[in-house]
Amino acid sequence: MELIVARAVFLVLLAAVAFFASPFHLERPIAAFVAILFGLLLLLAEIRLKRASLRRLLGASLGFAFGTLTALLLSTVLAQTGLSSDTAHFLQLATVIIAVYLGTVLGATKGDLLNLTALGGILGGEKSNTGSALILDTSVVIDGRIADIAETGFLNGCIAIPQFVLRELQMVADSADSLKRNRGRRGLDVLQRIQKMPHLNVQILEHDFPQVRDVDMKLLELAKMLRGKVVTNDFNLNKVAQLHGVQVLNINELANAVKPVVLPGEIMRVFILKEGKEYNQGVAYLDDGTMVVVDNARRYISKTVDISVTSVLQTTAGKMIFAKFDERTHGVYEKLPASASERHERPQRDASAATPQA
Repeated sequence: MELIVARAVFLVLLAAVAFFASPFHLERPIAAFVAILFGLLLLLAEIRLKRASLRRLLGASLGFAFGTLTALLLSTVLAQTGLSSDTAHFLQLATVIIAVYLGTVLGATKGDLLNLTALGGILGGEKSNTGSALILDTSVVIDGRIADIAETGFLNGCIAIPQFVLRELQMVADSADSLKRNRGRRGLDVLQRIQKMPHLNVQILEHDFPQVRDVDMKLLELAKMLRGKVVTNDFNLNKVAQLHGVQVLNINELANAVKPVVLPGEIMRVFILKEGKEYNQGVAYLDDGTMVVVDNARRYISKTVDISVTSVLQTTAGKMIFAKFDERTHGVYEKLPASASERHERPQRDASAATPQA
């Protein structure tokens, strides 16, 4: 609120000065109007500069100084030529504009390559903004669960999205294959959700590694440079990152870690979906996708039954639950379970009160 008031006071003062001074022999209302337009342009430039990193500001300043020096040297040379005064003046002004523009733009673009940590002090602290950055991989963006995790507040700090990841997402979104196109557009929508979360500092990084062609390797090089962590659900990237000494946050591992704990002997209620590979086996699935292999349940396909957990197997692909159905003590129900709580509930009734099916 204070910043809005300060900007309004700035515009009013600038318009008042132009109104009473009447520069360039303009009428007072016109001078005040021009001053307000000029002030709005300055405020827009201020908002844009606040978002720029210190590297870019330093790069733009160095580029501006170098461009100005180059323009002065070229203007001096042009003044010594035998060109007419009008042509020489035009070339001098054009040289100044072109040199200053190119110097500023190129300096800002290449400013990300500056190593401010070597300077120490205040300038050396610039890297701390991305030092603990979470760098998003293309696969985890398309997956979409990262946005749900971020909304819960478990993620905070800097979320870094490299420009080469955005280019890959755009290529997927522009694909001729409708399935790939939908996945790419979903990823872009997920990034928009993350960018709108107020507790996150989302940065689009311009860093690129032209000598590296593979996007996964670019992610690892960027993580090394920023000392950040790569967020992915790619199993192969996870393994390669471990070899390179890069920390990885795997969404699939997180999902497996927060799955409900199931102990041997626990009673569960599941819906038998299909038959298993072995004799007289049935297969069910929990709401989180966990496969449940049930012995003696083949004849109860398309029915809901109570089962007893015998063992739990943790694999790289997830968790598998093995259970058995005993028709003497476990109940059988014709209807589908209405909710997750009904699929994974612990019946409090006595086993003798069950309604077994003969």
